Amino acid sequence: MFDPVAVLQQLVRIDTTNPPGNEGPAVDVIRALLDDADVATEVLAKDPDRPNLIARIPGSGAAPPLLLQGHVDVVPTAGQRWDHDPFGGDIIDGYLWGRGTLDMKGAVVMMTHALVALAESGRPPAGDIILAVVADEENHGDYGARFLVEEHPDRFDGVRYCLGEFGGFPFQLGGTTFYPIQIAERVSVKFRLTIRGEGGHGSLPHRGGTTAQLGKVLTALDRRRMPVHIVPATRLMLEAMIDHTSGAVRTALKGLLEPRMAGMTLRALRSRLETLEPLLRNTVSATVLRGGDKHNVIPAEIEVTLDGRMLPGLTPEVMADELRAIVGPVPEIEYTVDAASAATSDPDLGLFDLLADIIRKHDPSGVPVPFLLPAVTDGRWFAQLGIQPYGYTPLMLPHGFEFQSVVHAANERVPTDAILTGSRMLADLLTRYAG
Repeated sequence: MFDPVAVLQQLVRIDTTNPPGNEGPAVDVIRALLDDADVATEVLAKDPDRPNLIARIPGSGAAPPLLLQGHVDVVPTAGQRWDHDPFGGDIIDGYLWGRGTLDMKGAVVMMTHALVALAESGRPPAGDIILAVVADEENHGDYGARFLVEEHPDRFDGVRYCLGEFGGFPFQLGGTTFYPIQIAERVSVKFRLTIRGEGGHGSLPHRGGTTAQLGKVLTALDRRRMPVHIVPATRLMLEAMIDHTSGAVRTALKGLLEPRMAGMTLRALRSRLETLEPLLRNTVSATVLRGGDKHNVIPAEIEVTLDGRMLPGLTPEVMADELRAIVGPVPEIEYTVDAASAATSDPDLGLFDLLADIIRKHDPSGVPVPFLLPAVTDGRWFAQLGIQPYGYTPLMLPHGFEFQSVVHAANERVPTDAILTGSRMLADLLTRYAG
């Protein structure tokens, strides 16, 4: 059996920054480990430099196949101030540092370790266990999960559930340690606002023009919020947390379940519960501004790109109406919806109890709860095949370690003990699924 920490170091030292990705050498590392364990593998690629690996342990057919899926590309580090080399794989004071340790080379190593452990046990699972190690998650999945789902859907015939990022790590609230298990995610909607008006010479006063309107639009986006919607996944999470909290925290959580109270509750809290806001409403963030060609010409047209994230079960038309209510009548509004936009509003919780039991075994005081991810993952592509995605890469992180503060940011790192424990947890899961 291989050492997961050493393999993670090896993967971190392979720069798979996307773009361009170049995931091939990382995929080769995983394939070699599986070959050594006599696990059948297959490589499928839209681009030879950006391969995807599928491994399979055949089951008895007593249960549906189970899919584990993870990506080996990572986001850029340019402009970030790291305390240690982001591609050095250094272990310092019990932490392995580097881009991808959390998102999500560490999880890929844990999944691979669990699959090899199952193979070496000689125990056939109840259903096929499939591992998909993919490219390009950080840039729409065109070379990775999307390619597999659209060009090779037969590889996933019969799969009912898949496990990927994010979930299974702790956060503390009101004296309770919760473990969110992702059961749904928001939908990516790209909005384009266009402001038109008369241009002019930059030397002359130009009141109320395109730049003034831009200021009003950006100010409105900063100050105003879209309406609250309590979708099923959020309700499940809040109700589970209410059952395990008391006092002011419990009262606040109950307030979030009431749309007319939720906005006031969020404003009043000014605390950690504000991280729940993206689970309660659609959001937009201005990310790209385009306008003007010369310093002495007032632009006649300005374009603003918004990164929109929509709650599952809602429609982009509804979200566009909510955006119009904020920005007013001036900008033209266009939108495009992520190609994998069929986010279900009624998640299948058939695997939740097993995932929760694995967590309770390792932390008896912990409380697993359903979780709506504010962002998007490759799970949305596999959902196109009727598969229920779960975010479940269990990590027993120390108290005070803020997972979300280092993902995609400087100083991404993971405790080595968490990788070892997470590998055992996933192996335990596969053993129980095999039984």
